[in-house]
Amino acid sequence: MAYLDNAATTAMLPEALEVMYREAVNVGNASSLHGAGRRARRVVEESREKLAAAVGAKPQEIIFTASGTEANNLAVKGMFWNAGATKRAILSSPIEHHAILDPLEWLEREHNVTLHLADVDGDGRTKVESVAQLLSEHENEISFVTVMHSNNEVGALQPVEEIAAISREYKIPIHSDAVQSFGKVPLDFAKLGVNAMTISGHKIGGPLGVAALVAKKELELTPLLHGGGQERDVRSGTLHTPAIAAFATAAELSHQRLLANADHIKALRERLIRGVTTAVADVRLNGGASTLPGIAHFTFAGAEGDALLLLLDAQGVQCSTGSACSAGIAQPSHVLIAMGMAPKVARSSIRFSIGTTTTEQEIDKTISVINEVVTRARAAGVR
Repeated sequence: MAYLDNAATTAMLPEALEVMYREAVNVGNASSLHGAGRRARRVVEESREKLAAAVGAKPQEIIFTASGTEANNLAVKGMFWNAGATKRAILSSPIEHHAILDPLEWLEREHNVTLHLADVDGDGRTKVESVAQLLSEHENEISFVTVMHSNNEVGALQPVEEIAAISREYKIPIHSDAVQSFGKVPLDFAKLGVNAMTISGHKIGGPLGVAALVAKKELELTPLLHGGGQERDVRSGTLHTPAIAAFATAAELSHQRLLANADHIKALRERLIRGVTTAVADVRLNGGASTLPGIAHFTFAGAEGDALLLLLDAQGVQCSTGSACSAGIAQPSHVLIAMGMAPKVARSSIRFSIGTTTTEQEIDKTISVINEVVTRARAAGVR
């Protein structure tokens, strides 16, 4: 079996799994005042410090959530609702993850928000000049900016630091969804210059069900959840101490091993690209030169992406199309459409994503079956 869908989720690191088990057998609510509660609170706060150190933030800037989706929703809705009645617009990009796009579209539909989406180039990179123009034209309307740090489909790294600098000139806060970048490329919250940033545990060898919104102390957010007032009173709910401890362990190890992991993953990516482009005719690599080290996104002209995925799965290779499926009808990726691809071409694309546990054998297995799979998929055609 070759698992090449690490951008979706990763295997837990043994060290993180050990920490999670250790904490899971201990009783204690981190909000309780007795000994067990204080012990749990100490674990949470030590984990907060580890996580902050891994992302170049202050411990008080870490707000724990149950998922990256929740953290994104807290940022998007919390920043908008706090902006005031005159700030009825939001600036973003058309290539965001649905955990950003869907709440933006919900605000547009339910709260009469105006969405301004910056242009992207053919590699899937947000155009800084487009952002600058939209900020100049609508500075009095825009409540905040949200631009992802790297694209989850094609892997293109985004010019967030440049965009943040422009946003500061207009005194408009900015959020970045850094879920895919965290643990894979250098990520420094303070240096990036954003007001808020989303990270998640299960993308870096941590557990599912835990994430964080990194937010400057002075950034005011309207809560999504009301209750016990945990996490700066903007994210109520009993803290999942075992998951938080495992998340912090994975973050600490990923930060320590970043360069070595990146070298290993880049070498495997290059091996995969060479093998695929040699084995298959008429194939395009997407994402440009500046991408995450582990994502290789290909377009195989004349082959349906879903057919490629299922045929590869039958051969023991697991990957992703990056497309959505609604009512049984395959839809082209919104990312690829924004990059200028025709819908039929966009539906001919798949994503391989490599992680720290990926082996040369998995890469070679994929290369060995790719030509047969693409040939069969092309014979069936694109609907």
